[in-house]
Amino acid sequence: MSFVQALQQDVLLGDGANGTCLAAMGFKNQPYDLANILAPELVRAVHAQYFDAGADFVETNTYAANRFRLEGLNVDPKAINLAGAKLAREAAGSRLVLGAIGPAGKPLEPIGHIRAEEWFKAVAEQAEALAEGGVDGIMLETFIDMEELTLAVNAVKSVTDLPIVVSKAYIEDGEMLAEGLPVRTAKDMADLHVVALGANCIVGPQRMLDLVRQIAETTELPIIAFPTPGLPQLVKGQIIYDQRPEYFAKATMRLVEEGAKIVGGCCGTTPDHIREIRKLVGKGVKTKARTGLSITTKERAPLPETEPSELAQKIGQKFITAVELDVPRGLNLDKLLASCKAMKIAGADVINISDGARARLRCNPAAVCSLIQRQVGIETTMHFACRDRNLLAMQADLLGCHAVGVRNILAVTGDPANIGDYPSATSVFDIDAIGLIRILNRFNEGIDLAGYSVGVKCGFTICAAYNPMAQDQELEDDRLRRKVEAGATVVYTQPVFEMSGADRTVKICNELGVAGLLGLLPLRSERHAEFMHNEVPGIEIPDWLRKKIADAPDDASALAIGVEEASNLARAVKSGVQGIYLMPPFGSAKIAAAVMQALN
Repeated sequence: MSFVQALQQDVLLGDGANGTCLAAMGFKNQPYDLANILAPELVRAVHAQYFDAGADFVETNTYAANRFRLEGLNVDPKAINLAGAKLAREAAGSRLVLGAIGPAGKPLEPIGHIRAEEWFKAVAEQAEALAEGGVDGIMLETFIDMEELTLAVNAVKSVTDLPIVVSKAYIEDGEMLAEGLPVRTAKDMADLHVVALGANCIVGPQRMLDLVRQIAETTELPIIAFPTPGLPQLVKGQIIYDQRPEYFAKATMRLVEEGAKIVGGCCGTTPDHIREIRKLVGKGVKTKARTGLSITTKERAPLPETEPSELAQKIGQKFITAVELDVPRGLNLDKLLASCKAMKIAGADVINISDGARARLRCNPAAVCSLIQRQVGIETTMHFACRDRNLLAMQADLLGCHAVGVRNILAVTGDPANIGDYPSATSVFDIDAIGLIRILNRFNEGIDLAGYSVGVKCGFTICAAYNPMAQDQELEDDRLRRKVEAGATVVYTQPVFEMSGADRTVKICNELGVAGLLGLLPLRSERHAEFMHNEVPGIEIPDWLRKKIADAPDDASALAIGVEEASNLARAVKSGVQGIYLMPPFGSAKIAAAVMQALN
């Protein structure tokens, strides 16, 4: 019997989680797909247990077996998928097997680094191996991004005619249900011409009920519902689910009553859960007739807009002076606040606060920026690094910044953790600065990365970093173009020491239609100049300036030269850029004030 023929049954029962069972059997490697080649007997046993429990089909142990999730593990994705399909096929005999394919595990462009064509190729590679291994269909599951899912469907179709089931993961969110997101995405999934569609993972069977109801009133296609057994908890380093199989089975049968035809379990479910469902299926179940779309979804009210930041309002109206000041170690911020006050008196428009530059431990920059704005009354630009936060924390922190009034964000990828105070700390880097800018731009549209409303159209002024003296200038220019395409409107440059870098900044900023703030770093001594030139990546100080500083009779004279050269450069470009970005050595407000005074 084919999978399409099996869909004619009242209920088609699938399996539960492979990884949960493998972990219980002692397989600890991640991802669990590695068991296909490292412990095939365990994988075969898991499939057999699900069939013994009453499953009509099982999924291959290949959910995470794409080249991106397997990167760096020195394994062949094709071998993992082919082995996974053959193991399931051996356990199934004449029964059904679906080849499992999950999302990339990392965001695609324009948020992340993975190009669409790379993802297409990776899915095609998986699907081809699964088909070769003898699966009866392909199940694309736990997708969040519809564009990623659409690419995956097309990739599968490019290599096989096997039937395709698609399943999206939905967060537990009443607003999402009220605004009809399941209705819209179900229609999108149906447009992919698949044989079945639905939802899996994240929520338990009771929370999945409303999802199935909305999907059932949207499509005539068979609906799949694979919930988790409640919410997970972390116990002794292990993620566990504490829900009785009997309860899970009863709650899952309510999903069948509401229109789900294909049921099973996701993360945390075991053969015991499937066995209890089979018992109830055997007793028969009444399924509600589908009556067409009758649910009412509330109209999306226009989102309120946030007033632009002071920096955004000043751009084009005056010559901007931004000053970067260093955050000290520890919690004594009195000197920093005093320096900010001095900069405000001297005429600075905005204070820049870095986010763990050079991976050194400093007070949280959002808190520092908030203190400066409240206690000093001058606006800040917060550098926001991708190093320390995953996609969830990144978005949460950005919303927190907006809530406390920190609206100017300079998106930076960040320095690796292994160069800083805690070399053993983990660097995250889910995305880079371009992806971060995309997220900020989506917040300004009123939605998060998953497409859910954040309640208002945020008012972030999105700033990007640029080095006009980069070693690979073509790459640097291309990245700036992509940052602007992603939503950046203000450009902060690395320190510039001569007109060639300033001219390049003016040219590209004018070409892209963004405001440029030229970075200026007044040199204070020969030692300072040599350190910056030789030991700080991305900074190049011309020979003539280093010689001029070196020839100064003392450090005071060298500093005077540094201030003079920075001032001369600022005056020379005043009509070409929208402002300057002062980076005084050691956060010296006195040196910054000297350059600002020279501009008056």
